[in-house]
Amino acid sequence: MRLLLDTHIYLWVVKNDRRLTKTVRRKIADADEVYISSATIWEAAIKVKLGKLDVDIDALTDAISESGFTELSITARHAAHVTQLPDLHRDPFDRILVAQAISEPLRLLSCDGILKQYSDLVEIV
Repeated sequence: MRLLLDTHIYLWVVKNDRRLTKTVRRKIADADEVYISSATIWEAAIKVKLGKLDVDIDALTDAISESGFTELSITARHAAHVTQLPDLHRDPFDRILVAQAISEPLRLLSCDGILKQYSDLVEIV
C-alpha cells in the first residue's frame, strides 16, 4: 500500500503524538511507500509564521527522509486536478492533498472527516 499523510498525521508521527493510534502506526510501518507532500511543509511553514504552530520547519523537512518517507512534489497535473474536485472543503492544502492522492493514486490518511467525501482513497483515522 502507498500512503500519503495529511499534515496533522505527519506532525503526529514526527512528535510521536499519542493521538496516533497503534493501528495507524502499524499501517504506516507496513506501507510499501509513505509520501509527504511539499504542501504539508508549505502549510506548516505558513502556520509557524502566523504563530499557529510551534515546530522547527527545517527539522520537519529533514524528518521526511529520516523517517524513511518520500517527498511528493506538487506537479502541474496535481494542481490541475483540483478543478475536478467539488467545493466540499475550502482549505487549499487539503484540496491539493486530495488531488495528489487521486492523481497518483495514493491512500490519504487524514483526521479530517470532510475529506472522505472526495474519494474512497481518503481514509479517516
